[in-house]
Amino acid sequence: MYVITNGRIITAEQILEGYDLIVHNDRIEAIVPQGSQPCGADVRTIDAAKGYVMPGFIDIHSDYIEFMAAPRPTSLMDFQIAIRETERQLVAHGITTIFHSVSLSKGSAFARKPIREAENVQQLMESIAYARQGQALIRHHFHLRFEIDNLGEFDNVRSYILGKKVQLLSFMDHSPGQGQYRDLNSYRRTVQSYRHIADADFDAIVERQRDKAKVTAQEIKELAALAKANQIAIASHDDDTLEKVDLVHSLGATISEFPITLEVAKGAKAKGMYTLAGAPNVVRGQSHNGNLSATEAILQGALDILCSDYYPPSLLHAIFAMQRRHGQNLVEMTKLVSLNPAKAVGMDRQYGSLTPGKKADILVIETLGENFPVITSVLVDGNLVQSTRYPRGPRSAHD
Repeated sequence: MYVITNGRIITAEQILEGYDLIVHNDRIEAIVPQGSQPCGADVRTIDAAKGYVMPGFIDIHSDYIEFMAAPRPTSLMDFQIAIRETERQLVAHGITTIFHSVSLSKGSAFARKPIREAENVQQLMESIAYARQGQALIRHHFHLRFEIDNLGEFDNVRSYILGKKVQLLSFMDHSPGQGQYRDLNSYRRTVQSYRHIADADFDAIVERQRDKAKVTAQEIKELAALAKANQIAIASHDDDTLEKVDLVHSLGATISEFPITLEVAKGAKAKGMYTLAGAPNVVRGQSHNGNLSATEAILQGALDILCSDYYPPSLLHAIFAMQRRHGQNLVEMTKLVSLNPAKAVGMDRQYGSLTPGKKADILVIETLGENFPVITSVLVDGNLVQSTRYPRGPRSAHD
């Protein structure tokens, strides 16, 4: 049993002060007035040091595993090492449930990424499935990002769904002239960030990428129906028009990842879809490619979920940045990284909030200086898996 005391407990409704949170085995047992819980030899106390106590982060879109598995385009690491070392980093950033987002693509105009080739995606998927069944610091899930021009992998995607290897499925189209790259200047900048290319060659790339064959709407609908039958949430990626929102919603998508404009984000919410953007967008104050500002979307009530995308520390810093810079309610900001993603993937009965009876995935967050949040304790399934203490006061020059 753990008693977390001397903290500000963020529930789904309010911030409680003067209360203790009681953990018994793998569950939150109760939230009681401070000091009312009897002590005993088998009770461990965690002093929150007047910091915040909040639910563990649920990150449903993170491609960080691709970097850890292939830190250079030509260097593939052992996938079990990549997963184990990744989870050690993720837990330090408060992520207690991760959906490793791995792209299954046919190739791109940018740079060759062997980690996204079919054989390696399958091997990484199997490694994640293995990690889910064994000892792990955090909860691992597999988010398959299916690029819809990868026609040859259609049957494999079906088999992965039927084999219970996929826990979230998204459909992606990164061809130029629509979606994330509806602005060809943005597409050009992205291509040229990987390699120098002449204008004529760039025009040829655009034509070639635009003309690629893609799976049909009926085939997407077939995969979506199969996913739904297996209780797998379905996401659409880079929705850029209201017409596309209508289409993907009709095909079964319940999550709109990275809507390109505020109008589209609001349109997706009007359809009952969950809207998602990257927490790095909030931390940086803008999209890295000039699309929707996540901050504006939050302020306009058009965003439900923040994900770490490519930068795991961003979840923690984004929610506190929204509170500090824009006066947002920390209870509601916490939902963006806990309860809302849990709802989007059907995990909210067990996870996502500090509610008695739910699984004890809990963070203790203190503040360095005036406004730098740091995670000092992490519990996953009621186990203390991370504990960090910062020295009090500055060190002398002789230390």
